[in-house]
Amino acid sequence: MKEEQELIDGIRSGFLQWYKFHPDSVMLYLGKENDALANMLKERVKELVCVLCEQICEENWRQKDRKKFDYILSVATLEQQPHPEWILKELRNLLKPEGSLLLGMNNRLGLRYFCGDRDPYTERNFDGVEGYRRAYAKKEDTFQGRMYSKAELKEMLERTGWGKNRFYSVLSDLNNPALIYREDYLPNEDLSGRVFPTYHYPNSVFLEEECLYSDLVANGMFHSMANAYLIECTPSGNFSDILHVTSSMERGRERGLFTVIRQSGIVEKRAAETLGQVRLEQMIKHGQDLAAHGIRVVEAKMENGVYRMPYIEGETGHAYLKRLLLKDTEEFLQKFDQFRDLILQSSETVRSDRGDGEGVILRYGYVDMVPLNSFYLDDTFVFYDQEFREEYYPANAIITRMIATLYAGSVELNKRLPMETLFERYGLTKQLEKFRKMEWDFLSDLRKEKELRVYHESCRRNGEVVHSNRQRMNYSQEDYERLFVDIFRNADTRKLILFGSGNFTKKFLALYGQDYPVYAIVDNNGETWGEKLEGIEIQSPEILRRMSSGEYKVLICIKNYLSVMKQLDQMNVTEYSIFDSHRDYPRKRKPVVVQDTSEKENPTDKKKYHVGYIAGVFDLFHLGHLNMFKRAKEQCDYLIVGVVTDEGVRKFKKVEPFVPYEERAELVRSCRYVDEVAEIPLNFGGTRDAWRLHHFDCQFSGSDYAENPDWLSEKEFLEKHGAQMEFFPYTKSTSSTKIKKLIDKNLL
Repeated sequence: MKEEQELIDGIRSGFLQWYKFHPDSVMLYLGKENDALANMLKERVKELVCVLCEQICEENWRQKDRKKFDYILSVATLEQQPHPEWILKELRNLLKPEGSLLLGMNNRLGLRYFCGDRDPYTERNFDGVEGYRRAYAKKEDTFQGRMYSKAELKEMLERTGWGKNRFYSVLSDLNNPALIYREDYLPNEDLSGRVFPTYHYPNSVFLEEECLYSDLVANGMFHSMANAYLIECTPSGNFSDILHVTSSMERGRERGLFTVIRQSGIVEKRAAETLGQVRLEQMIKHGQDLAAHGIRVVEAKMENGVYRMPYIEGETGHAYLKRLLLKDTEEFLQKFDQFRDLILQSSETVRSDRGDGEGVILRYGYVDMVPLNSFYLDDTFVFYDQEFREEYYPANAIITRMIATLYAGSVELNKRLPMETLFERYGLTKQLEKFRKMEWDFLSDLRKEKELRVYHESCRRNGEVVHSNRQRMNYSQEDYERLFVDIFRNADTRKLILFGSGNFTKKFLALYGQDYPVYAIVDNNGETWGEKLEGIEIQSPEILRRMSSGEYKVLICIKNYLSVMKQLDQMNVTEYSIFDSHRDYPRKRKPVVVQDTSEKENPTDKKKYHVGYIAGVFDLFHLGHLNMFKRAKEQCDYLIVGVVTDEGVRKFKKVEPFVPYEERAELVRSCRYVDEVAEIPLNFGGTRDAWRLHHFDCQFSGSDYAENPDWLSEKEFLEKHGAQMEFFPYTKSTSSTKIKKLIDKNLL
């Protein structure tokens, strides 16, 4: 958790770590003395004075500290004050004539709030968008804070003597400042693959924010709808010459970089730490190596520890290829082939293509050699930012990234030319799973996804939740309940038919098939007819015409269900519902029976939990397993044990189980501490799916997972849903691993 907090603090400090403060300056910071920004600033200025915002208007404080400051900084503090103008007027008297006031302010008209995020102060949707006309309307309403629009902020600054100001738009927000744009500068790239939106309350979001920025740019609304602003106010009128900043502090301080575009036409890259300059020097060498292989690169050089290159007035390769694909597929394919050829040309081939899908192996693979990091100039692609290089790397892995980054977040491209077509065109299908995993492993390590998983889940939206929220908005309460909530109505008394044969259907069968027997599966894709899914034949929807109304219930198991709903309406099918793979549905299972011990036990002996859950393989059942079951049963009335199938052991453990599933399950079932044994579905066996199935009060696990970030993320999920996770120490004297080692050595 310490590493996670350090990463989060680093991300937040990125809001101003790139700003050029005079090292001999004195700064007044309206914030806490030990928060992320304060700790960063202590290293950047000679003296930092920290004070709470409301103290500024107190006469005692002003008399106590009469000094003038070179910089004054306030981030999301003024908007928490009922009278921010009073404070702004006081700050005028505290700043030197040549000094700068820097304000971080949220925008009440930020795009995030139109996408469904809640107001951070009222904790309700759309209060800021409406100008707070419904909030703080009663005398008993306690003021917690409010946001202002750009126009309101401009007027406020003008009235308080800060008329000389410059606004910078901040994306995603003040706590996650990845992209910063000056108010007279617009992005010249598609931001759908650059922005990772964050929210105060992600569970209420119903739109994909990053896909809307291109339209905002085209319609002149980009800056007015930024989620937040950095405002630079200077009585002298001397502003920074920076047009744009990209912060990559999610990588960690050692690998973090700032890319700065200056008005002078120079692009600079600065390392967050001095040691990071080595990475910048490597980028210079990488560019030289690519140029030596005939690849055009933007020329760059190192000066005083800073990587500098000229600003290119041109269209990015990413934007060019997307525009071309939507215009002319054949020309696009020619240019995409050209890009692919440049990847093959970028380094020596150390192993030729053997026809196994691996493709050629390059001496050096430039992993970020993708359209996003190129310009299209003079009929060719010119590359920049080639920071990452791997030895003896498959070219096909880079080509896979070339395709994936182009298509990221774009439904239109996939409609025009399916991504799978390009995978086939370049011979990637045989090893596609491997290449996609290589891409994910690279990005996951770079962005510290594993370390930041819990944090990201708290502030980033979930795609399935967005989908569910969109559904809810389109129907009346009665229709929504019938279609999406009470989906098992009449499922017990009628023949249950699933519409669809993809992942949603597979998930339904894995989680609920044992409770609700499926009569048939239907699909519009004729190529699937006759195939079987979990032993159930896939048929044409025409079978519904041969059945009587009231004889069956249809459950639509398709993400894009609207066309199927229309189809069923046209067929006069009225009894249907929609399976939402993210929603929790009540599962049928035998009732939890607890023996009545009221006469034998004290009321104070009531167990901590009602239903408990343990998951595992339980191969070579031993004393450690028995002790875990016993300890769990001591804390819960009813203990459910999930057992991994043989297929699951092979897929996730990469080993063959010693004891078959049926025997392992029977051994567990025979234990007197276990009340129920459940088969863990192959692809839906995680904590979240288990909770949705069993709605247990606590999951018990071994203590070796207690510090695992993935398990801590699952623990947080359970706590949000009113459940717990507890870790038990293993019995040290024995374990399945130890027994297997003895068997391998013929000692057992």
